[in-house]
Amino acid sequence: MKNFIQFVFIIFILAACASPDKNQKDTDMALVKNYVAAVESLNYEAMGNYLADNYMGLGPSYGDTIYKKEAIESWKYNSVNLYEKIEHTRARFAHVNIADGPSKGDWVACWSELKITYKNGKSVMIWANSDYMVENGKIIRTITLYNEADALRQLGYQILAPQ
Repeated sequence: MKNFIQFVFIIFILAACASPDKNQKDTDMALVKNYVAAVESLNYEAMGNYLADNYMGLGPSYGDTIYKKEAIESWKYNSVNLYEKIEHTRARFAHVNIADGPSKGDWVACWSELKITYKNGKSVMIWANSDYMVENGKIIRTITLYNEADALRQLGYQILAPQ
């Protein structure tokens, strides 16, 4: 009986230790899914509510960096002038904790097939990966990667080698 009580106590302690991590993961995943839903509905005001004041977005190209104010203005412009609809089809989310280094923290990755329909009726289908760093209930950083050349090709642009 003594061993059973010790076993139950150890299981209780382990479960208590694991619960906050799972709760944090669930909270972070819900935050990112809500942000993605705001993107899909072209609701730039809601997008801003999910971004921290010190937000920094990177990508899709090396050197592309945007901050909260510029990100909201860009989404506002695009929702009015460029995009008719954005759909993350077959999206998959995963929570990752990076233990050390410059990217230390809690991240939520979103891999998706992304369909963008433009106001002129044209659309593209691309594979996109966006990784969201979450801190204190806000998104503080994103890294977004997709093949811009493929999107341009689908829109009818030709990419020619330099002469």
